[in-house]
Amino acid sequence: MKAIIPVAGAGTKLRPHTYTQPKALIPIAGKTILSFIVDQLREAGIHEFIFIVGYLGEKIQDYVKQTYPDLTTHFVFQNERQGTGHAIELTKSIVGNDEVFVVLGDTICEYDVKEVVESPYSMLGVKKVDDPRNFGVATIGEDGFIEQVVEKPAIPKSNMALVGLYKIKETQYLFECLHHLFMQDIKTQGEYNLTDALDCMIQRGAKFQSFKVKNWFDCGKKESLLESNATLLKKFGGNIQYIHDFKDTIIIPPVSIAPGCDISHSIIGPHVAIGANTTVKHSIIRDSIIGSYTSLFEVVLDNSLIGSDASVKGLSRSLNIGDNTEIDFG
Repeated sequence: MKAIIPVAGAGTKLRPHTYTQPKALIPIAGKTILSFIVDQLREAGIHEFIFIVGYLGEKIQDYVKQTYPDLTTHFVFQNERQGTGHAIELTKSIVGNDEVFVVLGDTICEYDVKEVVESPYSMLGVKKVDDPRNFGVATIGEDGFIEQVVEKPAIPKSNMALVGLYKIKETQYLFECLHHLFMQDIKTQGEYNLTDALDCMIQRGAKFQSFKVKNWFDCGKKESLLESNATLLKKFGGNIQYIHDFKDTIIIPPVSIAPGCDISHSIIGPHVAIGANTTVKHSIIRDSIIGSYTSLFEVVLDNSLIGSDASVKGLSRSLNIGDNTEIDFG
């Protein structure tokens, strides 16, 4: 089985951070979004990965090769973003007839990965949502098999949303249906969508079971990213990766503090993740994500997202600051 992870999107809802950093490499709870995905799949026994890259794709390549040198990796460039269906089509020559596990590159979910991988059926991850109109939606029969999937329906027949997890055994059918979409120019909201190809497979007789995820962590915009950061820190207890001596500093768990940080005369936490080699002096920080090699001096931050190589001095309450930024409130 091969894993396919599409990470070609520009992440416009997380700007300014995604001007200089791919969305998949945005930090959350002491890791990157991408590392949460890869670690789950690797622990379930998958060791060959196909990354579909585009915007800032070289950074994805460098990160993966440095962080996961033991994995077999392929990188496919999606120069024109024409949808998830188009992205998956680009992997055809690498996939061959192997089974695949597709995980969208901004999808962090809690579920039994090994159970899904070992299932004799193709499987789609779902979760009940209040308003399914912004998602792919699955209609599930009484036998547990999926009868239909529709992308962003105006009038949903179900409130079971597709979360971005697709285990597909019949990859020959998958690529045949993708080819059908292209030949018939079947698009949803202007894009060739994977959901439409999956529905084509179902109508041609492919069997898909659904599996419910326990948690679905939204990393799409600043507010939901910070909320997911807090939830993951609470779940895993945070992480301080070395014995520290932060002078006159109070740490309120859960927090994650990477190596090399210089913190003094401050209050950190709860729900704070700080990247490597960051300096924090005379500050109060809670419910925030701070990048690496950043300097904070005399600031009060709450619900803030600060990029790497940034510098903030003065007093503030809520910020959304990208990389290589300097702000002085003095």
